[in-house]
Amino acid sequence: MTTSLHKGALARKGLLAEQACQSGEAVIAQAEAAGLETVRVLFADQHGILRGKTLMASGLRALFEQGIAMPSTLLLKDTAHRTAFPVWSENPEDVVTPMQGASDVLLVPRPETFRILPWSPHSAWVFCHVAFYDGAVVPFGSAHILDRAMATLAEQGLEAVVGLEVEFQIFERVDPALAHGQSGMPGAPIETRNLIQGYQYLTETRYSEAEEILDTLRRHAQALGLPVRSVEIEMGPSQFEFTFDPADPMTQADAMMMFRTMVKEVCTARGLHASFMAKPRQDHAMANGWHIHQSLLDGATGRNLFMPEVAGELTPEASSWMAGLLAHAEAASLLVAPTVNSYKRYLPFQLAPNRVQWGEDNRGAMLRGLMRPGDVTSRIENRAPDSSANPYFALAAQIIAGSEGLVSGRRAPAPTVSPYSDDAAKLPRSLGQALAAFTASDLFRTALGDDVVDYLAHLKEVEWSRYLDTVSEWEQAEYFNLY
Repeated sequence: MTTSLHKGALARKGLLAEQACQSGEAVIAQAEAAGLETVRVLFADQHGILRGKTLMASGLRALFEQGIAMPSTLLLKDTAHRTAFPVWSENPEDVVTPMQGASDVLLVPRPETFRILPWSPHSAWVFCHVAFYDGAVVPFGSAHILDRAMATLAEQGLEAVVGLEVEFQIFERVDPALAHGQSGMPGAPIETRNLIQGYQYLTETRYSEAEEILDTLRRHAQALGLPVRSVEIEMGPSQFEFTFDPADPMTQADAMMMFRTMVKEVCTARGLHASFMAKPRQDHAMANGWHIHQSLLDGATGRNLFMPEVAGELTPEASSWMAGLLAHAEAASLLVAPTVNSYKRYLPFQLAPNRVQWGEDNRGAMLRGLMRPGDVTSRIENRAPDSSANPYFALAAQIIAGSEGLVSGRRAPAPTVSPYSDDAAKLPRSLGQALAAFTASDLFRTALGDDVVDYLAHLKEVEWSRYLDTVSEWEQAEYFNLY
């Protein structure tokens, strides 16, 4: 069916496929029927933060025809929202960026991500790809990187299936830190207190204490079409976990973006603060993991290639996939644990891994093997990622590393039973170590391209340097009186 969207600039440039044009018409009709006032046109930036503009709903058709301009510097920001590249420099020794002059890029809507917001029903979301005006896709766009990884796997006749466990905290907001002097880059951290006391893992009474906000978040997540499976009380004070039924990687990356943003927006409106930070600096706070469950299907038959025939034995595909994840764990760390704070989580006996190994149903190992004969849900759980990760990058990293194990015919080592005391290599202890491993990885340079690796590395080098240049409270306490 030909629509007016087929004649638009996006379609002519090949940025909006025929199916997307038809889906776009359905989105426009849905928005009109719902009486929407605004549409938030967004993309997931390099840190997994949604950025974009809010359009009047009447501009939705023009969005699908022409896209919308966005400052390219949004793709060049570090975690303090500072532009990390010299966009106006003529010095040939400076890092070169394709966004010289703070030029515009083009947002291309993905109609499958359109959602009317249950907490703001006059408004909706639509996520976008990022492209240059000549029709070329921006190579380090989040969704594009995951698209490429999925397409490469599909060329091998394989499909990845992913399930998510997401840990986070909800605190009461005591002081929102709105004084003028607190509005820096970054702004001052807000002051909070616990919503519930915690340390009653999976207890009914703690759930009852937090039921009102958890019900609200669960209902909103379901209204967004997210495949919520369970709502749980986690180990630490005010810590919770949502789990999601398995789906393809792109669906799950979009779900993670929607869920994380929804939780923060809904909690803020209620005087609460939701944090997905890996290891918050609150007394007794537990770290937040983002456990990625993954299995591999035969694209032709749908058979789960990780389900063994014999108990205690790995299928060749499961062995190779795990071996790939282990072999490239250090390099992949930058994509699954992307912040300075992420590496404060890799401590022994904290239900987080600190070594590169796997175990059979072992929650201390980096990879937890959950594979049994006759169990169609047989899968591998990667416990290294944390909840601050860009989900598109993190899931692409699983596919890139796992499929390299398949192609190379790698074999997994024997499983560990003592994940914190054996001789396995350790996961990186700092963002600096992860950064060095990522930039030296031939695999990620081949899979992502030198331009993407160098771009991500530069962003993280800026972040790491700012951290190293900061005098910490530990240093002040340790040395100020002593010397």
